[in-house]
Amino acid sequence: MPVKQFAVIGLGRFGSSVAKTLAQMGYEVLGIDDDIEVVNNMADSLTSSVKADILDEQVFKTLGIGNFDVVVVGLGKEIQASILVTVMLKEMGVKEVVAKARTELHGRVLERVGADKVVFPERDMGVRLARALVSKNIMDQIALSPEYSLMEVAAPAVFVNKTLDKLGARQKYGISVLAIRRGAEVVISPSAGEVIKKGDILVVVGKDTQLRKLETL
Repeated sequence: MPVKQFAVIGLGRFGSSVAKTLAQMGYEVLGIDDDIEVVNNMADSLTSSVKADILDEQVFKTLGIGNFDVVVVGLGKEIQASILVTVMLKEMGVKEVVAKARTELHGRVLERVGADKVVFPERDMGVRLARALVSKNIMDQIALSPEYSLMEVAAPAVFVNKTLDKLGARQKYGISVLAIRRGAEVVISPSAGEVIKKGDILVVVGKDTQLRKLETL
């Protein structure tokens, strides 16, 4: 099976982070930016990086952008440019376009012009920070849908020294424990007899309404 190819347009903080992470995971990544200094700084981290006019359709055609599996548009600050680039990419036949949005309105416009997925990194980071500030045990949360999330939570005191079976996480709390992080060790798909220890970090999934109850334990 061929390795997925990614292109990231706009190598600011968001775009460069996405590009570097994908490259570290072993994927082929092309980075595109109109700032030569930014491009040079990313050169050793990516498969290739190119300085280009991001609004020049011919440049994208020359780069064969339509052949990439996923193209990430990281031009959140340049609202008009991100919309125009998204339109161009879809017209060129890119299978999946992921676009960064600054506002809800910006996001809706990106969806209307063809973006397959719209992300709100600033908003989502703000939500995560707010949760961390008001909760003593929520480490991180990723929305999977409008109703369900994946959450990383420090094991509440009432969970400690209990097996997952005795805890009855699914029946009592409406959540599923997918993994347990215990120092450098990670227990994937823990068995019913796994004992939760003090200091464990639980990776759980469930409805947001159920997950919120963990914040009070």
